[in-house]
Amino acid sequence: MQPVMATSAPRKKKPRRTAERILEVTLDLFNRFGEPNVSTTLISAELDISPGNLYYHYPAKDELINSLFDRYERALDELLASADGVENVEDAWLFVHMLFELIWKYRFLYRDLNDLLSKNRRLETHFQAVLRHKSRAMHALLDGLSRSGAARLTGEEAAPCASAMVVVLTYWLSYEYVRDPRHALEPERAAAALGRGAYHALALLLPHLDGASRAHLRTLAAAYVTE
Repeated sequence: MQPVMATSAPRKKKPRRTAERILEVTLDLFNRFGEPNVSTTLISAELDISPGNLYYHYPAKDELINSLFDRYERALDELLASADGVENVEDAWLFVHMLFELIWKYRFLYRDLNDLLSKNRRLETHFQAVLRHKSRAMHALLDGLSRSGAARLTGEEAAPCASAMVVVLTYWLSYEYVRDPRHALEPERAAAALGRGAYHALALLLPHLDGASRAHLRTLAAAYVTE
């Protein structure tokens, strides 16, 4: 008689840690309603936990904001490092679109940027570093396009072009929101909003691109830009 092999019951997945769940739910609420409109009471109710449990993990609302910003900043730094690999318009489109996807994931930061910076000194200083890192990445992108021959920019032209691209990256979602406050930041509008943002950031290069690269950029953007 063959021995019966014991079969172990499937392991249950460990429940996600409360602190992690708090951040996920807070990010969703901030993105949906805007950080100024979300209280810790609302976060607790959405999580179905007591306010005391929330305060145990995050004693103040600013700690929730700072923790989410830290996640954004780490992901952004990792993504910006890939700017050195941009060699053509296709690379540039993918890179800028991925930047906008990350910005969209943490869009509450950009939706309420001026308000957040005025209330949170730590965020103010860190966001200044974010702008510097974005600027270096845009310079790297322009250098890569210039080395490959896809674009021609003098040093005098590159600096303001890189700065203008950073401005578009930073304030594009605010522009979309002003255009259509009721719908612009809804998830179903994301693809169109991000595509328009990527095109308008890269459209600053149109005067400097060679003919083939210019045509290819317009082809990449055609699905998103209708105006």
